[in-house]
Amino acid sequence: MWPTLVYFLLAISCAVSIDEYENVINERHDLLQRELDMMLGNEITFSDSEIKANEIVMHLKAKELDRAYRSPYAYNFTRHFFEYKDAVKQSPLYEIIKKMPKGAILHAHDVGLLSPDYVLNMTYWDNLYVCFEEDNMQLIFSDKTPKVTCGTQWQLLRDARYTSIDVEEFDAELRKHFTLLVDEPHEVYFDVNSAWNRFQQYFITTGPMFCYKLAWEQYFYDTLKAVREDNVMYIEIRSTLPPLYDLNGEVYDSIATAESYKKVVDQFVKDYPDFYGAKLIYAPMRLVDAATVKEYIKIAKEIKRRMPDFFAGFDLVGQEDLGTPTKEFLSELVAAKDELDYFFHAGETNWNGMSSDENLFDVIALETRRIGHAFALVKHPLLLEEVKKRGIALEVNVISNVVLKLVGDVRNHPLATFLAQNVPVVLSSDDPGVWEADPLSHDFFITFMGVASRHADLKLLKQLALNSLYFSTIKDKDRVVHEFEIRWTKFIDSLVRDKW
Repeated sequence: MWPTLVYFLLAISCAVSIDEYENVINERHDLLQRELDMMLGNEITFSDSEIKANEIVMHLKAKELDRAYRSPYAYNFTRHFFEYKDAVKQSPLYEIIKKMPKGAILHAHDVGLLSPDYVLNMTYWDNLYVCFEEDNMQLIFSDKTPKVTCGTQWQLLRDARYTSIDVEEFDAELRKHFTLLVDEPHEVYFDVNSAWNRFQQYFITTGPMFCYKLAWEQYFYDTLKAVREDNVMYIEIRSTLPPLYDLNGEVYDSIATAESYKKVVDQFVKDYPDFYGAKLIYAPMRLVDAATVKEYIKIAKEIKRRMPDFFAGFDLVGQEDLGTPTKEFLSELVAAKDELDYFFHAGETNWNGMSSDENLFDVIALETRRIGHAFALVKHPLLLEEVKKRGIALEVNVISNVVLKLVGDVRNHPLATFLAQNVPVVLSSDDPGVWEADPLSHDFFITFMGVASRHADLKLLKQLALNSLYFSTIKDKDRVVHEFEIRWTKFIDSLVRDKW
């Protein structure tokens, strides 16, 4: 009898365990699916061709990620961007993303988009003077020796180059001033401030050279060309609008600088009708007093009056941790918010409860249309809900956040949370030329392979591209989105046809 009773009890026990097991399995599957359904891009429905293309993309993605999961050291994105920026170009997925239509760039700064090689080539222009001062230098165009103070002596850069012992070595040393790239980034950039100091020095060094009117216009024209070649169809450019100058001694104010921008855009669209243009966000420095911000706002209003179709809105830029908090300018900004659209930088910091991350409260209260970076937003659950409720897009710049020391391992970037919760996100690149990245492809690839879930697929990539158009200030969005869909379909068809 006892053996029979034991077998009976075991049978009951096993039967219950199997039912419980199946219930847990079903609930696990349900929970996973519900979470995946929350992800950015979940509302997109694939066509038959997109299904086939997605199988190709996801096969390549799984192959790379599974190899990295088994051998974490082989996973590039745990390292500094400078250590793998060229290696990722060997990935078939990078090549696919490079060819993919990516919509628009909505967060980029004027003279930070082109490579140090481009800047170095500009130093071959005539009439460029250089002043070497210890570790830094000054560069300025002039038809005669500049009157600007120089700690050593001004000389034509052409003469300095060709009287050097080795021209190739001279250029290699010169190039170092035009990039943040170094061999040992963790040693050179040991904290946020050290990275920002070097970053700001780039603009201090190159600024007087770029402010030569012909150089400024050529740089912007070639920026648009590089953006277009990276399969981007539109850009909103942020600029401090510095005064420009020419060799005749004439100086052009900020309004004229904005007009110079518009002239270049008009010419570029005429030369390349498949590009949908650019708009300006006037973004002067935030490390100023309220009276200066009041003057900034006057300039912004005048630009909008003269160029309403070109002017997008207003921002304040610079390192938030050391800059003036936005709350110090609330009176001036509130007074202008019915006349100007705001696209504020905010929360570009690792701090919590400090003035820099609390800028997020101010810009949301000021009804900003988008938030630049918003890195600290994940620490503010109420504000995160407000962003979703109000449809405020976050302009996320993953590589910039790595280079400027906010995050080391991109798997820990708050963008992962934003994507998982379907927060309005647009991917941008900030100043890709300064860290030798492509205008947008690097940021898309690293987001897809390093930040987003392994389950994230072409729906995510397509939604990110579409978001950049939906949250832009383009007037005829329906027409531009329609053109994007045409380009996307051609991309998908080529992907399937080439059988990656």
